[in-house]
Amino acid sequence: MHPAWFHIDNEADIPSPALLFYRSRIEHNLRLMIQIAGDAKRLRPHVKTHKCAEIIAMQIEMGITRFKASTIAEAEMCAAVGATDVLLAMPCVGINAHRLAELAQKFPETQFSSIADAEETIRFLASAAQQHQVTLGVFLELDCGMSRTGIVPGDEAAVLAHVMKDTPMLQFRGLHAYDGHIHDESLDVRRERCDAAFEAVVQFRCRLQGEGIVVKELVAGGSPTFGIHAGYADRTLSPGTTVLWDFGYGDKYPGDLPFQPAAVLLARVISKPGKNRITLDLGHKSVAPENPHPRVRFIELPDATAVMQSEEHLVLETERAHEFVIGQALHGIPRHVCPTVSMHGEAYVISGGKTTERWPITARNRLITV
Repeated sequence: MHPAWFHIDNEADIPSPALLFYRSRIEHNLRLMIQIAGDAKRLRPHVKTHKCAEIIAMQIEMGITRFKASTIAEAEMCAAVGATDVLLAMPCVGINAHRLAELAQKFPETQFSSIADAEETIRFLASAAQQHQVTLGVFLELDCGMSRTGIVPGDEAAVLAHVMKDTPMLQFRGLHAYDGHIHDESLDVRRERCDAAFEAVVQFRCRLQGEGIVVKELVAGGSPTFGIHAGYADRTLSPGTTVLWDFGYGDKYPGDLPFQPAAVLLARVISKPGKNRITLDLGHKSVAPENPHPRVRFIELPDATAVMQSEEHLVLETERAHEFVIGQALHGIPRHVCPTVSMHGEAYVISGGKTTERWPITARNRLITV
């Protein structure tokens, strides 16, 4: 019988709990991202999902050279691997503006940009750029309905765009609009909501261009609306979860986003406390705990019910408990892969049914050198 896709010949050598990256599946997902985008040059994938330099290197090898990040450490990781263009999609205030400017000094071959939605943020960036004698890019952060950061397209937003354009040491790069509030299961509903949310964004871009401001780039969307934005040639696409995928998105979008789960959690049975129960060494320090159970779906035991989880333990209830012995390994796909990955210092890379190397989760830490 052919072994299951998650089979590992030397699994006994892997301590649990562990994060596993399946290389062939990551490669599949990257190829599918490029296929949906139509061209690797249209992609500016978010690195927050994996925070891993080796995956950045895989993307660069496939022709993806621009990236989006959430932290200074992620931005530094991208540049260190060879990214030519990094957008920090987080307003840089206080010392973080100076850290971004220091990155621009340290990696002169990489173009660094950040977002801003207020004059105060623009001043932070400009002051840091002037002090370090570098030019920083800046994208106007637009609120297209999520109301987390950003400014609604309109007169005030236009004033900010002009301020950005006219501020020394800053280069106005374009617009950034994230529609993370749109994650309906129905593709038709998602498309309708996405198009409605971006109507004002597109009109605003036309307004700025009419006022003499060159909008070189419109960075749009995340993973759920990735395929929708891909249908508009004037947008740069920034999905993140698509690289590793999880069952949270996999259950919702099997039709239009057929990515493969490429990150798996390895856990082992450490106790059998009573009838129909098994305890695994997979607490909420090893898998993202912000969602209700099931936070992880075990491939060998998909119908098990989580009845208790603490820092290092997960108790499952199942009528199949008698089938499992203490020390037996189970393989689970997380509901939310992004924060799950950041709980691990490294990933065991599975290739050809074996693990031969470990990849550090490079940007797990908030600070690398800057």
